[in-house]
Amino acid sequence: MGISWSKSSQAFARAKQSIPGGVNSPARAFTAVEMDPLFIERGTGAYLYDLDGNQYIDYVNSWGPMILGYNHPHVLAALKDQLAKGSSFGAPTEVETELAELIKEFCPAIDKVRMVNSGTEATMSAIRLARGYTGRDKIVKIEGCYHGHADSLLVEAGSGVATLGIKGSPGVTSNTACETIVVPFNDQPAVEQVFTEYGSEIAALILEPVTGNMGVIAPQTAYLKFLRSITKKYQSLLIFDEVMTGFRLARGGAQELYNIAADLTTFGKIIGGGMPVGAFAGKKEIMDYIAPDGPVYQAGTLSGNPMAMQAGLATLKELNDSQKYQKLAELSQQLAAGIEKNIAELDFPAHLSKVGSMFTLFFSKEEVKNYHDVQNCRLDLFASYFKLMLAQGIYLPPSQFEANFISLALSKADLEKTIAANYQALKQLRTDL
Repeated sequence: MGISWSKSSQAFARAKQSIPGGVNSPARAFTAVEMDPLFIERGTGAYLYDLDGNQYIDYVNSWGPMILGYNHPHVLAALKDQLAKGSSFGAPTEVETELAELIKEFCPAIDKVRMVNSGTEATMSAIRLARGYTGRDKIVKIEGCYHGHADSLLVEAGSGVATLGIKGSPGVTSNTACETIVVPFNDQPAVEQVFTEYGSEIAALILEPVTGNMGVIAPQTAYLKFLRSITKKYQSLLIFDEVMTGFRLARGGAQELYNIAADLTTFGKIIGGGMPVGAFAGKKEIMDYIAPDGPVYQAGTLSGNPMAMQAGLATLKELNDSQKYQKLAELSQQLAAGIEKNIAELDFPAHLSKVGSMFTLFFSKEEVKNYHDVQNCRLDLFASYFKLMLAQGIYLPPSQFEANFISLALSKADLEKTIAANYQALKQLRTDL
């Protein structure tokens, strides 16, 4: 179609000589779409530019955090000011407290916040804290939810694990895996059965309240309230992994959107404004069980890094405005309406699933409710669709199992171009069905 990715292919060939698989995270490998990954040179606003100079409207958002778009002036100014003072000290700074206070303001159920360096570290630490606080060992997780690559959570995970076709992972011991109980998403009877049998041994249930790592799937009516009720009944903790949904679906994340207060919450992505970051947070009586106040040990040399804290603080300050979330809703609705019109007009076997500014186009005629449904989607159609969209200048996550993200930098013209590209891609695929 006249577009060249030769420089990206050359860069990938070079990277494979020094980096396993040529990438530093499997989600970037483009394995599911059967092509070499793009190497990105720069981003600005709603656009990315690859090494070959191609411009793309971006719906990956660095996998979620770039809700303001790339190179937002307030974020850049905060980073520039901090860099002049120093990029890392390994000592407390006031900006750590400022960001924690703003997180608490956004999420009233949270009393204390511990900063870490990644979403994986946040969920790993939250699980350790839950086990230490309750004195129990077992964890319940949801099939297809990915909470990072910590051993106890890399069981029936989605995202990159699903994309690569790996069930669990070699290196995860059977002793570790046996303490993790997996149930399907949106399946209340399965959860009830597990708690009836193991309730006194379960430290916590962890889930993405709106899934993002098997594509975007909304919780069914009363599902989250049921999880809140049953965990309280058995004195287990409810952990919401809001690494993706936090400060994106609403000012207070999924907990505000669905009016549910979790015991512990994990964050990442948006709270670092694009810098590496994570956090776990919760009620005072639980968080005070973490060292140095309590016996559960957790530490990190670069935790609370001032560059990440400044970028996150600048980002959340921009989001401390209900009009920003109204604009996100309007942009999301415009895009969804256009894509759904295309699907109906072409009678195409696809289903758009959307919650707030997150969405996934599933190549399935039926509504997708859980991981089993996702696995039954036409993955071959997705791979072809991805390449057709990319050739038209639309950058999507390179897997059926991932979420797409709307940023505030997108214009209505960008969305119109995306809708037109979607029509052309589906039309082309329709002739090949």
